[in-house]
Amino acid sequence: MPSSTLQGGLAPSLATAFPDKQSRLQELAARAKQENRPFVSLLVESETLTGEELAQFCEVQFGLPLLDLDGVELGAIPEKYLNRSLILKHHALPVYNRQNTLYVAMSDPSNVTALEDFGFSFSLHVEALLVEEHKLAKAINHLVDDSSNLSLDDISDADISDLEVSEQESRLDEEQSREDDTPIVVYINKILMDAIRRGASDLHFEPYEHRFRIRFRIDGILHEIAAPPVNLANRFSARLKVMAKMDIAERRLPQDGRIKIKTGHNKAIDMRVNSLPTMWGEKIVLRILDSSAAKLNIDVLGYEEKQKQLYLKALSRPQGMILVTGPTGSGKTVSLYTGLNILNTDEVNISTAEDPVEINLPGINQVHINNRAGLTFASALRAFLRQDPDVVMVGEIRDLETAEIAIKAAQTGHLVLSTLHTNSAAETLTRLLNMGVPAFNIASSVSLIIAQRLARRLCEHCKKPADIAAEHYQELGFNQQQIDAGINVYEPVGCEHCTSGYKGRVGIYEVMPMSGDIARLIMEQGNSLQIAAQAETEGMYNLRMSALEKARNGVTSLAEVERVTSI
Repeated sequence: MPSSTLQGGLAPSLATAFPDKQSRLQELAARAKQENRPFVSLLVESETLTGEELAQFCEVQFGLPLLDLDGVELGAIPEKYLNRSLILKHHALPVYNRQNTLYVAMSDPSNVTALEDFGFSFSLHVEALLVEEHKLAKAINHLVDDSSNLSLDDISDADISDLEVSEQESRLDEEQSREDDTPIVVYINKILMDAIRRGASDLHFEPYEHRFRIRFRIDGILHEIAAPPVNLANRFSARLKVMAKMDIAERRLPQDGRIKIKTGHNKAIDMRVNSLPTMWGEKIVLRILDSSAAKLNIDVLGYEEKQKQLYLKALSRPQGMILVTGPTGSGKTVSLYTGLNILNTDEVNISTAEDPVEINLPGINQVHINNRAGLTFASALRAFLRQDPDVVMVGEIRDLETAEIAIKAAQTGHLVLSTLHTNSAAETLTRLLNMGVPAFNIASSVSLIIAQRLARRLCEHCKKPADIAAEHYQELGFNQQQIDAGINVYEPVGCEHCTSGYKGRVGIYEVMPMSGDIARLIMEQGNSLQIAAQAETEGMYNLRMSALEKARNGVTSLAEVERVTSI
């Protein structure tokens, strides 16, 4: 969509109609221009407006009738009008031709350039049809970007964005460079693009004795999406290793690599790749590192109001240490970067050491750890302290050396943010003690600990009330305060808008500030159970209580609460 449309079309009109959201709309318009993405897509994706609210506004603003795209038979759209480049460029879809007039479904009727381009391309008069954004995005994805029904027998050339591939491809041996590998190249490219479109966080290519499967991790759960012939497993792994600039001749040892995919003029997505030799071939796992998908807005991450205020208070301090803990994939990096985004101003010098750098945030000095070259967390942290920092972020405290330097920085006028792999906030303190960090250093430097998990959000379109008797609420774990406030428990159903009744994820948090009594327990070598009990006495919601609060408000289900917080 042209930038002129963003600046002179829909955004100003919306700002007038929704004055309370004016700054957010301006921010989204600028971001859409920077990322070369449709403004309406960002608008709905960010939940600034729902698709229904946007459609109702456009219906009045532009005097267009609203078309229900669900009632259009997509398979009946003449193929000659399905110009992929035009559809993706303008985020608009031709649906039918009536008496030499081409009707184009749009969620942003202010995009006059789209109508002109479609009219010029097909030599027809063009009229806009107003449709809801989420239905339009789904239809476009289905028609031009769906790989769920791909077959290696009938794949045609893929019109997708450029991929950065190593020159090593030219050195493939005879088996990998045969002509029939070309469909595999296209197939893998479409699989990668489909994973990005569906919001997957990981892709698994898994060979077994009699089968080969491909799975996506969506909202924290793995789903099988394809099962190519098992005899093609080696060629799949060879292609992925070529793309990741790995040694295709080495099949006995694990390897690491990266793939970069350009999905737009100014947008690229990194994928971290790891190969693992198994009994029946190499298993390849790709982690999608899409920094643009990370929502660095503290209000949408799922913190309860009291938890949010504790985090903001710790961030406002000039020194101290904030630790975020949880298993891999629990959203620790997003929590840290949300804090860094709040602190990221022209007056503050921020440096980060990460392995790898997952989110690119302008204005922050980010260092990618390279252990082979000797650039460790500890060495990077030492260098930071000679760079006049205000805020330092260490990707992970893995050893005593890194912990001691981080604590020294927190004690000498710097704000330090980092992560550990522990199960709860209280266990983080005992983990530092077990590493060998003196108790008085922990008590004097740590200001806040956040333990977190990610639970799947219930789909707003299909969730239904769960049939639970009121007398069972206490048995399920709800406290009396939650029961008195009212409980609305829902369960998943499943529809076209979601995956098994869930869409997206929400954070579950345990936020523990360092109080005088907790500091005393640390000095007395208290265990994690004693520390947790003291924190709960002071009003801390543990992970289970926080998850039940989300279930009470209909955000997630009791089944998700059990999956995420069961011990």
